[in-house]
Amino acid sequence: MRIALAQLNTTVGDLAGNEAKILAAYRRGVEAGADLVIVPELAIVGYPPRDLLLKPSFVRAGLAALHRLAAQTGEVGLLVGFVGETRQRPGRELTNSAALLAGGQIVATRDKTLLPTYDVFDEDRWFQPASGNTPIEFRGHKLGVTICEDVWNDEDFWPERRYRPNPAVDLVKAGADVILNLSASPWHLGKERTRHDMLRSLALKTGRAVVYCNLVGGNDELIFDGQSLVFNAEGGLVAQAEAFAEDFRVIETNVPGGATPRFYAEEELAYQALVLGTRDYLHKCGFKSVVLGLSGGIDSAVVACLAAAALGPENVRGLALPSEFSSQGSLDDARALATNLGIQYDVVGIQPPFAALKEQLRPLFAGRAEDTTEENLQARLRGVTLMAMSNKFGSLLLTTGNKSELAVGYCTLYGDMCGGLAVISDVPKTMVYRLARWINRDREIIPQASITKPPSAELRPNQTDQDSLPPYEVLDAILEAYVVQSRPAEAIIASGFAEADVRRVVRLIDGAEYKRRQAAPGLKITTKAFGVGRRIPIAQRWREI
Repeated sequence: MRIALAQLNTTVGDLAGNEAKILAAYRRGVEAGADLVIVPELAIVGYPPRDLLLKPSFVRAGLAALHRLAAQTGEVGLLVGFVGETRQRPGRELTNSAALLAGGQIVATRDKTLLPTYDVFDEDRWFQPASGNTPIEFRGHKLGVTICEDVWNDEDFWPERRYRPNPAVDLVKAGADVILNLSASPWHLGKERTRHDMLRSLALKTGRAVVYCNLVGGNDELIFDGQSLVFNAEGGLVAQAEAFAEDFRVIETNVPGGATPRFYAEEELAYQALVLGTRDYLHKCGFKSVVLGLSGGIDSAVVACLAAAALGPENVRGLALPSEFSSQGSLDDARALATNLGIQYDVVGIQPPFAALKEQLRPLFAGRAEDTTEENLQARLRGVTLMAMSNKFGSLLLTTGNKSELAVGYCTLYGDMCGGLAVISDVPKTMVYRLARWINRDREIIPQASITKPPSAELRPNQTDQDSLPPYEVLDAILEAYVVQSRPAEAIIASGFAEADVRRVVRLIDGAEYKRRQAAPGLKITTKAFGVGRRIPIAQRWREI
């Protein structure tokens, strides 16, 4: 069967724009001589639509778009994801569905069977699962249509499964001669290898070609990598679409699988994901430019590089905001970075307002020594200045805090946490260093001093991060075990970490929940980010240790 696979970047709620992309892909497939054109999961409405699904007008508009698309089809089929309605009661009112369109009509529809309700997924909140699934007969073939999670539950691949049914295998038993999958599978580090191995295993097990069409693009905190895959019935790789970019491939399902899978270094994948996530967040929210603080440190340097790559250097503005504790070296590094990137650079000192504010508060603070209060005043004055630039010029303010800092609360509410997007909030500090070195792989863009000097907030004399935190290698390892892997603190100690470090880090993580809840949305690149996929109460008294 000749199939056109359209890996699209859709936008949630942009039904007209999504419809136009789908129709353009369909027409391109027709011109290429395809029998069938496939687009991603929920392509008409965008993924994930979340509580837009509670708006009847939104659902009706999606169905109207589906019927308009159907009217545009001829002999070539179009397999498209949409939101369906069900009258089945008791149960949910909606379905996550796929429709086969051909000959000006809706030939058949199929609903998603396995509805993920974990981590960032909450599909059982809105959708009714399919009670059964059968192949669709089209052009002499029996198409086994699945949607995303439906192929992620094979007992021969997963040692632990979330569901009893295995929809892909059930379809093959019912006579399907090919497995088609419409997907919107968010990316995280390592997922592309798991996905490749899982789909290859499914093709080998079922003896059927597997055609997997994945979404690409950023929608809020989620980043979709594309990398759609086609395996033949012998488990040979027929095609792999581009990573983090729209793509269009026309494939035959019964050809030998001679393609070599492409795997990339983690640093390159993380960089591409963050650039795409930043660009799409800005553009899909209607922004064209950004502003950020440039401290001369590694975090703001990496964010500036990502922003310049995502939006073009002409749309990025960096501000140095020195106080009396800022070193000349940091200012020099910030200026050198801006020059290397070609972004606009300004210096706005905060010492005068800092001195004025301290004087204003002096009678109220009489008899009390300076402490983190005065440190936070500096961070908040920087936030005020950056937000003023954002307001005046209509630029989105990017925050520059990394995951390690956010985890332990090493950040200031209404200070460095001010902003509309937290670009590296799911990037541990050790990964920030790896990204910086990758960015500098061909030439020095980030000044070497920004990478090698001890990290510091420069809010008091001779301050370094390690004054109040363990070394980042230790901190990040504990963070990975406690937050990402959900390992008990006692087990982390037993694995060889110093008890004092574990207790300290765990207490800091647990105590900073109220801060993280007020942080800007971040871009997810690990298996567990601080965001919609981690729901810890703020007002609670449970402590791990």
